[in-house]
Amino acid sequence: MTIWVDADACPNQIKAILFRAAERSGVVLTLLANQSLQTPPIKHIQAIQVAQGFDVADNEIVRRVQSGDLVITGDIPLADEVIGKGAEALSPRGEEYSSSTIKARLNMRDFMDTMRSSGVHGGGPAQFSDSDKRQFANALDRYLARNPADI
Repeated sequence: MTIWVDADACPNQIKAILFRAAERSGVVLTLLANQSLQTPPIKHIQAIQVAQGFDVADNEIVRRVQSGDLVITGDIPLADEVIGKGAEALSPRGEEYSSSTIKARLNMRDFMDTMRSSGVHGGGPAQFSDSDKRQFANALDRYLARNPADI
């Protein structure tokens, strides 16, 4: 089992939670980004820098992810793809995406994109909060309890 992180847009506070959880649990943690990332010197935590470009990191995650893995992403289309491969997906705000909810989220995302394209502004997401951080940490703990690492 591996936790994959769509790291370009992942808040540093969430990365810190992931580093501590990986160190504590022994789970393999891999961050993918278009830029160089700093990770703690722990053997099962790594960062992979991919080429610049639209969806390059997303495509690499989809290529590598396996059933039972967890992907941390706020990207709804990426979450949809990895769920289709049997992986789980969790947003940095702690929202657990599932096969029963992801299509509705994808439809809403597409609808909002259409609205923005037609000139309607929705204001964007709320500022990242301590509540979001707690919700993420709790959801991650639930995932790790269901899927203990093979140390």
